[in-house]
Amino acid sequence: MSPELISILVLVVVFVIATTRSVNMGALAFAAAFGVGTLVADLDADGIFAGFPGDLFVVLVGVTYLFAIARANGTTDWLVHAAVRLVRGRVALIPWVMFALTGALTAIGAVSPAAVAIVAPVALSFATRYSISPLLMGTMVVHGAQAGGFSPISIYGSIVNGIVEREKLPGSEIGLFLASLVANLLIAAVLFAVLGGRKLWARGAVAPEDGGVPGKGAAAAGTGTGSGADTGTGGGGTGTGGTGTGTGGTAPAAVAVRPEQETGGAEGTGIRLNPARIATLAALVALVVAVLGFDLDAGLTAVTLAVVLSTAWPDDSRRAVGEIAWSTVLLICGVLTYVGVLEEMGTITWAGEGVGGIGVPLLAAVLLCYIGAVVSAFASSVGIMGALIPLAVPFLAQGEIGAVGMVAALAVSATVVDVSPFSTNGALVLAAAPDVDRDRFFRQLMIYGGIVVAAVPVLAWLVLVVPGFG
Repeated sequence: MSPELISILVLVVVFVIATTRSVNMGALAFAAAFGVGTLVADLDADGIFAGFPGDLFVVLVGVTYLFAIARANGTTDWLVHAAVRLVRGRVALIPWVMFALTGALTAIGAVSPAAVAIVAPVALSFATRYSISPLLMGTMVVHGAQAGGFSPISIYGSIVNGIVEREKLPGSEIGLFLASLVANLLIAAVLFAVLGGRKLWARGAVAPEDGGVPGKGAAAAGTGTGSGADTGTGGGGTGTGGTGTGTGGTAPAAVAVRPEQETGGAEGTGIRLNPARIATLAALVALVVAVLGFDLDAGLTAVTLAVVLSTAWPDDSRRAVGEIAWSTVLLICGVLTYVGVLEEMGTITWAGEGVGGIGVPLLAAVLLCYIGAVVSAFASSVGIMGALIPLAVPFLAQGEIGAVGMVAALAVSATVVDVSPFSTNGALVLAAAPDVDRDRFFRQLMIYGGIVVAAVPVLAWLVLVVPGFG
């Protein structure tokens, strides 16, 4: 049995054990990387650790640390209320706002994981607050990032168009962009319909204070006027600054506010901006500016900002380190380290060359799309495209397959699967989700990622390759 085939079978065993025995898949993958790397690939420790995703480790830790502080001091609550006001209480519009926001960020030049790292924590905090499916919100963020990811001025678009030019293939920058945009937009529409979007529309408009229950906003807000030391209650919280008392009904437990979240604030949300929240908002803006404006690393920037906030307000930040998604970090880093061993020993190249040698161009095209999807679910999307596009050159030269359609199909197949929890974007979504059953959410993302891997490549092939575009 060839070393490449052994490495693939070991990966299958890792999945089976993790699924049936509830063992952290990352720990299993580290053990598999050690075993296969040492016994099969003849790698030393340095060769095995070469695949450890140090940059992703820092991004996962830094972003979840920063947003754990934001949750602890109430900043994410304030942002959620601001989002509700922005869409005039139409909660059903928020997933589309997040889709459009990440799409705009990647279209103007943000790397997809950076855009997801910025948007996902706020989006998933909103989902928790308003009882929206975290799977819906998380996938809308990721698909939004991919929708804008191949604009002519984007990072992904520039790289792929550069590869096409280097290989002297016909290309279409606008065609590539529109293929990704339309594919992700259609997938998002299906997800919205299937994962509760229609119920969100039926819910109608809500007030920021009601926790997503229509018709309760005024009651939950409470009353209380004047000045003095007496209290006025509303929505399960207390607020200072009223003479006499006023009640406004009972709000759900999920929207109970902290004592410092005074009702009747200037924002009209029941949550006032205090120095800690203002500083946290400034830190989030600084993260965006640093990543998009100065091309700084998102993980290192987030860690630095989190440390500054922790130093200034240690009480708010004391528990934040414990809320970093350590189990997710172990899972993702372990799996990607094993994938690095596969790349080091040539397994991925071996599989791609085997497919590229098939004598039937249309069959080779669909198989390359599937290889791009499967490998990209665990590794770099652009990296795998950089390997697969040259492999497609021999049968593209025969003229039976349109180069423009083939490149677009590969791009869609290799990036739409970034919803997988093993990819950078999927891992960020998994790590950013607050107050969820993380194991259940991981399984949901893995199942959805599997569906995308199975369905999208053949659909992209049928729509973009079979008609012979380009």
